[in-house]
Amino acid sequence: MTGRIQLTLIPLGVTMEADRGTSLESLLFRHGVEFPCGGAGECRGCRVRVIEGAVAITSQMRSIFTPIELEQGWRLGCQACAEGPLTLEVAQWETPVLADDSSLEYEPAAGLGIAIDIGTTTIAAQLLDLETGKVQAVETSLNPQIEHGSDVMTRVQFGLANGPRLTELIRTEILRICRALTSRPVCEIILCGNSVMHHLFCGLSVEPFASVPFEPAEGGTKWFTARELGWQLAGDPQVCFMPCLGSFVGSDILAGILATGMFNSSRYQALVDLGTNGELVVGDGNSMLCASTAAGPAFEAGRIRMGMRAATGAISHVSLEDGRLRCHVIGGTTARGICGSGLVDAVAAGLELGAIQASGRMAVDFPLEGGVCLSQRDIRELQLAKAAIAAGFRILTSRKVERTFLAGAFGNYVSIASARRIGLLNEAEPSGNTALAGTKLVLLNRSRRMEFLEDVPARVRHVNLAADPRFQDVFTDCLSFDGLEG
Repeated sequence: MTGRIQLTLIPLGVTMEADRGTSLESLLFRHGVEFPCGGAGECRGCRVRVIEGAVAITSQMRSIFTPIELEQGWRLGCQACAEGPLTLEVAQWETPVLADDSSLEYEPAAGLGIAIDIGTTTIAAQLLDLETGKVQAVETSLNPQIEHGSDVMTRVQFGLANGPRLTELIRTEILRICRALTSRPVCEIILCGNSVMHHLFCGLSVEPFASVPFEPAEGGTKWFTARELGWQLAGDPQVCFMPCLGSFVGSDILAGILATGMFNSSRYQALVDLGTNGELVVGDGNSMLCASTAAGPAFEAGRIRMGMRAATGAISHVSLEDGRLRCHVIGGTTARGICGSGLVDAVAAGLELGAIQASGRMAVDFPLEGGVCLSQRDIRELQLAKAAIAAGFRILTSRKVERTFLAGAFGNYVSIASARRIGLLNEAEPSGNTALAGTKLVLLNRSRRMEFLEDVPARVRHVNLAADPRFQDVFTDCLSFDGLEG
């Protein structure tokens, strides 16, 4: 049976037409629905609920959903096709605004420049007047590669056989963003991102990231002209992708070192970016150590039974008031799931209530709000993530850290008190999008390019935590949810 059918997505308020038999994955992706496992049917991240119409139940769906959930209409978007008219309830992804607005030192120069932070999930870009250092326009978007996996390692596995496809996707999106920012001539475009984003944008093989020791051979600064990338942009600007610091520590962390001033300080400081691969930097301006640790996706609510991004319906914060839980839900709607910051808060509250033990054990699922609850497996996922970060931090630090900068989207929302309660971090300062801020610093200070792109990286030594004989013992010791002293 052929023909066109109508598909309605709520609460997005979107109605579209599609060919009968079109995969829901391709339709949903256009409207911000994520596919954390790359469409393999191994998670619940793309779940949708059939309000009107019918979607066939597959074996993957039976393994993911309970019989009651299937009866309620829940399906996996990545494993379904639109065979007839449908009305679906979907999770609404709200792209976080990661546009840094900090004031930076700059050297006046003629023309316009663009700074871009390419994240695994999101992209943030700013157009700057190089004469005044002022931001002229901002663009944010989802990284289109996310259709092939929401975390770095899933992206790497896809990229082993489909690297050129991922390169084409990201270059096309960056070109679209640049054109959206301005039609006027641009002098330079400076980009930062993690090591995998660096390789994929630059057209390099991601094979080094697929096996031990995970060390890229071509992680340095890469320069192109727009024309060499196949871009038609006014001014044919120079395009620079900043260098990696080693393994999974990319130029987004170098940008963080620049933005926080760590590179120019005598104080013993730390920079922490919490994500699937948590990155750490410790030291003073003369000598720094950096490392990445496979924290897993718990901080982004991945592998959490009712986990979701920080979107409408997500529990983003949990507090205790007179011994009772109080949950904040994004958008003020009924709770549909929980995001990373809410997860940390909820576990901290559960520890205070005695519902969760320091060992991570709990007698029954921990109820929150609107049917959202935490399972024993959820607690275990957070334990593994926080232990990886805490162990890496303990191994890298040789003395008391005087100041800790917390970078990234998650770092701007997590409660430091809750992070301390679960034994993740002690005192830390949410520091905004340091990746974009540091990239702007490189763009706006042309005479210091060699210092920023060569001298500073030379002061940073990468530590392979996986090869450190102490790591497993320290990791095991950090699994407990013992709180840290303030």
